[in-house]
Amino acid sequence: MVHVHITILSLFKSDKVLRATHSGFRQIMAGLNITFGYFFAIVAFCEVIRRICKKLLPLWIYSNLLVELVAGFQLAACWFELNMLVIIGPWGGGFGMDVVMTLFFLLFLIHEATFDGAEANPLITTHKLLCASSPVVASALKVLAQFGGMQLANTITKLYWFWELTEFHLIQNMMARDCSSAIQTSVSQAAFVEAACTFLFHLILMKLEGAAFGSRILSKALTITVLVYVAGPYTTGLFNPALAFSATFQCSGNTLSEYMVVYWLSPFIATILAIFLFNGNIPLLFCKNLLYTQRTKYKIPKGKSALDQEENKAVDRQGKEIPGREARR
Repeated sequence: MVHVHITILSLFKSDKVLRATHSGFRQIMAGLNITFGYFFAIVAFCEVIRRICKKLLPLWIYSNLLVELVAGFQLAACWFELNMLVIIGPWGGGFGMDVVMTLFFLLFLIHEATFDGAEANPLITTHKLLCASSPVVASALKVLAQFGGMQLANTITKLYWFWELTEFHLIQNMMARDCSSAIQTSVSQAAFVEAACTFLFHLILMKLEGAAFGSRILSKALTITVLVYVAGPYTTGLFNPALAFSATFQCSGNTLSEYMVVYWLSPFIATILAIFLFNGNIPLLFCKNLLYTQRTKYKIPKGKSALDQEENKAVDRQGKEIPGREARR
């Protein structure tokens, strides 16, 4: 009789555990659904703003200011929410980095498809400036718009967390009162990690120039996801000076100069190095190729000069033109 009583009691307790587990799972899924809705709302809102302003504003203002402001806001607003899942998700939600990195990859695909040519990263803007494909004034305005958009996203996201729609937001609000630095290693190692990520990113970016739109955004999103996954435990894998300024510069743990070295100076040097190694020069500063020799289209036989080669080509062209004229006569 006692054994039966113990068995019934154990079943009752296990049923309570199962119901509690099921209830917790439903709460987690409800929280994720709210997060998905937040992502959709941010992207949809930014897309509406882009389409309206594209019709109302002059093209120069739209392409250099508005589109960068909106893209910076969209990127940072989604990043803050996603970074919250990275920090709280493993122990507060019971899901691992596989879920978060999948979301990260899908979000960057959406960003690249909807940005309408925006760069949303001062390093990419600097890249185009150094390659002499963007004017100085336009580049400066783009960088200011990127910083402004990401600072605005920081403010709006904190207001959204203040509503505490999910348990994740409740925990985030308690943690946000004393945020910690995103640098989880020494300053020198962190600077090297950010520089390496930036260097590889810009090399792949230059390699993808001229590729089809679909393959370009897919490759770019995949590259960023892999680099963030590798660098995440050390520096959060930002390699975006505007995003880093908005996300971690105000947090304790490192000085302002250390933040600037890790997230500004080292990526900037890596950007210059990537352009120089890929092109052999810095087009904005000097055009002479210091690393690679330019190959001529036609091979010049030994014993003949380049002038003789050009004269032979001219004679051949004249010989081909004369029979054609006689045939028409």
